[in-house]
Amino acid sequence: MRRFIAISLFFVSILGSQSVMADCATILKHEMPALRSKETVDLCERFAGKPLLIVNTASFCGFTPQFKGLEAVYQRYRSQGLEILGVPSNDFRQEATDAETVADVCYVNYGVTFAMTDPQVITGPGAHPLYRALTAAAGEAPAWNFHKYLIDRNGQVTGSFASQVAPDDPALLKAIELAL
Repeated sequence: MRRFIAISLFFVSILGSQSVMADCATILKHEMPALRSKETVDLCERFAGKPLLIVNTASFCGFTPQFKGLEAVYQRYRSQGLEILGVPSNDFRQEATDAETVADVCYVNYGVTFAMTDPQVITGPGAHPLYRALTAAAGEAPAWNFHKYLIDRNGQVTGSFASQVAPDDPALLKAIELAL
């Protein structure tokens, strides 16, 4: 009987994960290594059906204090389903060379609680497939650190916001509220 239950649970978990993948928007069918972890951030598993703000970050940039604002936005809207994914990148030569320093900046200096990945390439031919998809959908690649892409619950890119757009900018907040 135990064996039957174990086999049944195995098939239910496989079918359940296939259902999540089937319901997952194409743009979210990616994985990235989590920051300061051996875990992987499976975007479908974690973000499917939720509005998601994706931000390329850097530890030593003039826009780095936006972490504080991003965390405030996350705290304000997470109970309504908003998720934020920070993707550190050294594409603009302002990121730490080791993940531990990146993690300290995010978690210790700014108290970030939203999901963060290990540093990734986000521009050019070597860009992570997620960023290639975001660039294609939005019609623009990040020109600098702290570029923001907003994805709605259906996996559609509904906004692209330049680095200069602060997390508390009324246009960004309105777009987030519409995505909720």
